[in-house]
Amino acid sequence: MLTCLASVTAASASDVEVLHWWTAGGEAAALNVLKEDLQGQGISWNDMPVAGGGGESAMTVLRARVTSGNAPTAVQMLGFDILDWAGQGALADLNAVAVKEGWDEVVPQALQAFAKHDGKWVSAPVNVHSTNWVWANKSVLDANGIDVPATWEEFEVALGKLSEAGVTPIAHGGQPWQDATVFDAIAMSTGGPEFYKAAFVDLDEDTLGSDTMVEAFRRMEVIRANVDDNFSGRDWNLATAMVANGEAAFQLMGDWAKGEFLNAGLVPGSDFLCFRFPGTQDQVTFNADQFALFDQGGDVSAEQAALASAILSPSFQSAFNVVKGSAPARTDVSDEAFDVCGKQAIADLANAASSGNLYGSMAHGHAAPASVKNAMYDVITAHFNGEFDAETAAAELVDAVSIAK
Repeated sequence: MLTCLASVTAASASDVEVLHWWTAGGEAAALNVLKEDLQGQGISWNDMPVAGGGGESAMTVLRARVTSGNAPTAVQMLGFDILDWAGQGALADLNAVAVKEGWDEVVPQALQAFAKHDGKWVSAPVNVHSTNWVWANKSVLDANGIDVPATWEEFEVALGKLSEAGVTPIAHGGQPWQDATVFDAIAMSTGGPEFYKAAFVDLDEDTLGSDTMVEAFRRMEVIRANVDDNFSGRDWNLATAMVANGEAAFQLMGDWAKGEFLNAGLVPGSDFLCFRFPGTQDQVTFNADQFALFDQGGDVSAEQAALASAILSPSFQSAFNVVKGSAPARTDVSDEAFDVCGKQAIADLANAASSGNLYGSMAHGHAAPASVKNAMYDVITAHFNGEFDAETAAAELVDAVSIAK
């Protein structure tokens, strides 16, 4: 248990201090929707942004803050990180707000699995991001006679055409979480949902070291051969800008990328395209941004309750996710205000949830605990950077997961 929480105090009686990693243009625009909602209620927003698209830097800052007895009011979190902090007794009990507003009836069970601990709500889901998207510059595809690929084989053909034409086929940022995001989609496409679950949720060693996993790593080598030479260390939003500017054809990235296209004034369906990674059209891998509210040394404050209520309100869920590029965390939010990609995201999510094809993303902390996820990151990135061949990478994955479990 954390011993420092009793000494934690809020910044002031009418403030909320929020730690997050939404610093890119589209993300910042989406966050302003929540800030303005609270400011309309007379609650000041003390912003604490920590850059880094995967949130690792933000979690490092959070640990230091909590250890010093100075936890923020609320923190953007993903998946198992929420459950880890809840297990330490660090998070506030939001049940009173949740029961009053009927969260149990409108938030999908797959999200509730990460928003509740011991039957109590400890975080407020903001959205559902799906991670197995491909984003494409329509003009670049049209100029090279490329249709939306439906299979891996068609995708490979498209990459070859682009390379021959002197176009960078894939915009990518060489950071571990981005490498893993691509691998997530490739693994689902290569082996299908049962393989994905066995490998990344059940952590079955035979599956992790299987010929199918070797093939997934071989396909990653195809991706590596089709990115530009300057990919290493590039932030995801800069890769998105390459596609938006016509410098590259595709980006394999979660639907937060859409916010960058919209922020650049581009129109989905006309200027850019969104489609599921070839071979995963019936599946959705997801993560869900949530705001965990930290125990401030007593009952949930009025400001914390207002923040949680604002996050789950239907009006905010629509307004925020229209800008962010994600789907609402509530099932009862209309898709009327959403663009063509947003409507597809909402429909795909509903279909995947009803058919049993909604899976937490390994790359984004919704399939296995952080220790296992990070061990997988190390192997995936080492392979992507040429340290292992595909067969060795699969064997290393087995060993890494075995040690991390």
